[in-house]
Formats: sequence, C-alpha cells, structure tokens
Amino acid sequence: MDLQYTQEQLAFKGEIASFLKAKLPERLSERIRQGQDLTKADMEEWHAILNAAGYLSGGWPAEFGGAGWDAVQRHIFEDEMSKANAPRIVPFGLSMLGPVLQAFGSKEQQDHYLPRILNGDDWWCQGYSEPGAGSDLAAVRTTAVREGDHYIVNGQKTWTTLGQFANMIFCLVRTSKEGKLQEGISFLLIDMETPGIEVRPIVLIDGTPEVNEVFFDNVKVPVENLVGEENKGWTYAKYLLTHERTNIAGVGFANAGLENLKRIARLEQDGGKPLIENPHFAARIARVEIELMAMSTTNLRVVSQAAAGQAPGAESSMLKIKGTVVRQEINALTRMAVGPYAMPFASDALEDGSNAELVGPDYAAPVTGEYFNNRKLSIFGGSNEIQRTIISKAILQL
Repeated sequence: MDLQYTQEQLAFKGEIASFLKAKLPERLSERIRQGQDLTKADMEEWHAILNAAGYLSGGWPAEFGGAGWDAVQRHIFEDEMSKANAPRIVPFGLSMLGPVLQAFGSKEQQDHYLPRILNGDDWWCQGYSEPGAGSDLAAVRTTAVREGDHYIVNGQKTWTTLGQFANMIFCLVRTSKEGKLQEGISFLLIDMETPGIEVRPIVLIDGTPEVNEVFFDNVKVPVENLVGEENKGWTYAKYLLTHERTNIAGVGFANAGLENLKRIARLEQDGGKPLIENPHFAARIARVEIELMAMSTTNLRVVSQAAAGQAPGAESSMLKIKGTVVRQEINALTRMAVGPYAMPFASDALEDGSNAELVGPDYAAPVTGEYFNNRKLSIFGGSNEIQRTIISKAILQL
C-alpha cells in the first residue's frame, strides 16, 4: 500500500481543510476543544452543514446518494475533522445502519430510510446490548413474536447511547429458540414513539446521561420493518459491528489527541524543563506514535475492504483492540502531562455562563473527563477479550 498521498488526494485534503475553516462554527469547535458536551441542537446543526455540502454521505456509494469516496478519502476526511476539533458525526444512522440497509435492506427500506438519515429526519440509536448480553450478543433475550402483520416485542436493551434523543432504534431480537442461539436472531427497525417503549437514563460518573436503558412492553412493530430475512439477523449484526469497531478505533481522534499531547508536553513546566525533554516520557510518546502509524495503515485496509462490499472479520477486531489501547495510552499520557491540573473539577465550570471557577489552564479542563470516559472503549463494540478470541479463531481456523 502506497502511504504517500497523490496530488489528487492532497487536493482533496486541502478542499476539506478549506471547508472546515469556512463552515465549522467556532463556538462548536471551541466546545469540543474544551471538552464540553454538545446539545442535540449542536449535533443536528453540524449534521445539516455537512449534508448541505455533500460531505455527510461522502463514504456512501453514489447509487445511495453518496460521493463514493474511496478509503483514503474517508481517512483524510476523518483526520481533518479531528484536527479542526469538529463535532463527531453521530454514527448510528450514517455509519452503522446505513451500510446494513444498503447491503441487506429492501428497496422500500432503502428509499424510505436512507434519505431520512441524511436529512436528519430520523435520529437512530442502537439496540444490541442487554443486561445479560453485552459482548455475547448471541444471548439476547428480547423477543419478537409474529402476530399477523406485526411483531410483538418484549424485553430490555441497555447502554443505548444518546437514546434520549432518538426517534428510531435498530434492534436485535429473538424470533426463534430453535437450533443455535445465533440462528434465532432477527434485525428490526422500531419507532421509538410506539406505545410500550420507555427510556430511562443511566447517569455516568461525570454526571451526564449519555447512555440509557430502553424497555419494550408489548410493542407492535410492522413486519415490513424486518431487515432481510427472519432469523438471519446475526449475519447483519456482524456486518454492522465491523463498521462500529472501525469507528471505535478512532484513528482521527487518536491523531488529534497525540498532537494535543505533544503540544502540552512542549510547554515549560513550573520551575523546570518541558516534559518532552524527559527521555522516558519522550520514549512513551514515540512508542504510541509508532503504534498509531501502524493502526492508520490497518484502518485503510479495513475501510478499503468495506468500500469493496466485503465485511472485514479479524482485521476489524485487530483495529478495535489496537485503537482502544492507543487512545487510552494517549489519554493516560496527557493526564500525566497536565500534572496536578488533572484533578477532578466542577463539571459546570465548562458550561457557558457558569460562575464556577476553572482551576488551571483551559487545555487541562477536558483531560480527566476524556481519560475516564474512554475507559469504556475496552468493552464497546465487543470487549477486547472477545476480539482476541475472534482473531484466534480466524488464525487457527477453529
């Protein structure tokens, strides 16, 4: 693989950088830089700006309204977004459900849902994990029993990210108890306004309700909301997870985090030299930078396979593990670099109009929150232990 950008790719890189400079609202990039939470309106605003410019669907095939970017273009776009402190694109509709519908959905589902994802008419959330089925998704117990032209859904989902904002949820449900557990799972699209659905927030350590529990009590779902074939949902779920694991790896976030770490380490310490001049600390930065370069190459391979219509297997698991390790190491080193200013702070000090005092330099404010929040990466999208099992099976052909 040639890792040198061509003239065309450099031109594309410049195009994206110019767009971000002109169209990214400064107040949004400043909120990202300072570690502030975005509101639903903030995320919808950025979604609309990208869609109006044709960049939101850049990675989608042209036949579905996208620009058909190749793997390198997608890599460049994500990297430039992170460098500019642009808001993260909410992935559930665009990067997770979208590819599944394009590969396995009916023509009616594609025509109805894909434009609504781009226009922002639908906000999707993911209904995979359950209290007894996290990394082991084959153990899902939420049931969908067919009665005429509807399924009746009962059960519970948990860790539903941004579910409080969503009007739609894609769910793994059990439609059969015969044979292997994986063979009785189906993939349903459910309107969150349907009677019988209750969303309860889970308040995290930083005080934010980023994730939720979702309960289903005799929820009626039209049969036409089944994606693909009944009891074939495991196949679609695995396809989706390869895209989710690529997102979790977060090469762009890691690149931006590494640059921020270097910037902080170059600052003069109180009464001493910059931390970057410490050989031990400099060696740890060098090591994580080398690992990030290798991860970037793997990322290009994985998205290339996805763009070619393939569903990467062990490669996406490798990327997820390495991405988790690299991002958490960058968080840990940054937390070390800010020293005593990494102590917990009043979260409302980051909010607009707050009278709370923020102790220390502004670059230190988001460091601890990011460190703790990114501990979850080890279990998101299937725990790293499960990913290692997947890799082992692929290598040993078990």
